[in-house]
Amino acid sequence: MTKDVRLRRGRGSLGFSFFVQGVTFALLVTRIPAIQDQYGISDGLLPAFLAAVPILAGVASVATEHLVKRVAPSVVLRWAQPLVLLALLGVGAGDQMWHVAVALGAFGFSVGALDASMNMLGVSLQRAYGRSIMLGFHASYSLGGIVGASAAWAGAHWHLGLFSSYLPAVVVLLPLVVFGSRYYVDRRETAGVRSDAEKGLGAGGFKLLLPLCLVMACAYIGDSTVSNWSAKYLQDVLGSSEQLATVPYNVYMVTTLIGRSVGDLGVRRFGAVTVVRVGTLVAALGFGVVAVAPGAWTGMLGFTLLGIGLCVIVPQTFAAAGRLFPGASADTAIARLNIFNYVGFLVGAPLVGGIGDAWSYRGAMLVPMVLVLVTLFHARSFGSDGARYGVGHERPRVVDVGRGGNEV
Repeated sequence: MTKDVRLRRGRGSLGFSFFVQGVTFALLVTRIPAIQDQYGISDGLLPAFLAAVPILAGVASVATEHLVKRVAPSVVLRWAQPLVLLALLGVGAGDQMWHVAVALGAFGFSVGALDASMNMLGVSLQRAYGRSIMLGFHASYSLGGIVGASAAWAGAHWHLGLFSSYLPAVVVLLPLVVFGSRYYVDRRETAGVRSDAEKGLGAGGFKLLLPLCLVMACAYIGDSTVSNWSAKYLQDVLGSSEQLATVPYNVYMVTTLIGRSVGDLGVRRFGAVTVVRVGTLVAALGFGVVAVAPGAWTGMLGFTLLGIGLCVIVPQTFAAAGRLFPGASADTAIARLNIFNYVGFLVGAPLVGGIGDAWSYRGAMLVPMVLVLVTLFHARSFGSDGARYGVGHERPRVVDVGRGGNEV
């Protein structure tokens, strides 16, 4: 099999993994009220259950950093994704509190390993391709989120139990991800070559990564604000109907999909720094529009701008880590960076909710706006102004890659 064919198959199989993860995560988070009802979880206890997932995911991301020094990221992904799907099914299968605690724990731990290993493979494939493709992978995730949310809506509409809602997805997707894992492509490391960045990562080089960690956390604070508060904001602050209040998150996901689908072209044409700066300004404008919106439809415009702006930041942050730390250290950098995904998710919802309760929800929307603008101060970390591929790999496809998923 030629290298180009292996790269194409690796790209397709990894894109499908991102899609499946989008479906799976959406099926979980959009049925939280049903999970609460099925297990009798009180409102006071629910935040502890929800917080456990990103905390365990962060622990798993740290563990993955060390695990990929012994086995290839493709091996981690090959095992983690089926475990995530089975954990989702476990969430719907129980009837006692400890059942859902174990299932959510397994989900959190396996999803941390999955997120880290997926992005490791994405960055190494982008390096092999020599052009920006990371946004395309995250577009697949957004598409999966739309599909998963739609499936969850259908399950709720037809009054299906959680197990009945989750089972078809797991039955269809599990064998497909197992089959697709045969075509994952790992980077073959160049023996004996260590750049200054690689040496620095092991000896205090976290300082190089810190600006990207801050950007990642701020981006996810913005994202969690939309997912957790958009419906309540539209209904309680802007006076929309209950039905209309469900629309902003779907609009946000659709605009995220569109933005990521064309984002790689923007990176190739204008460079990662320009794309990230423009995305940051659009996202900040979106929060500003939401904060001052006189009515529901203006608020909807704000959430639309948020999707267009925020969607480019996270994929390019992972790509920038791959540029800063080439070779083996890229996996370590991505695993550490991935932790701040969960930090932002944990901080975002209570931060906005606390400010909203203590002051006003309009004022609370200005906080993620300011935090997202932090990205402008660190835009240079995403590459030189002339970079067109997101990680600065303006060269032919000369990177040697291992056989799909068989290297350890």
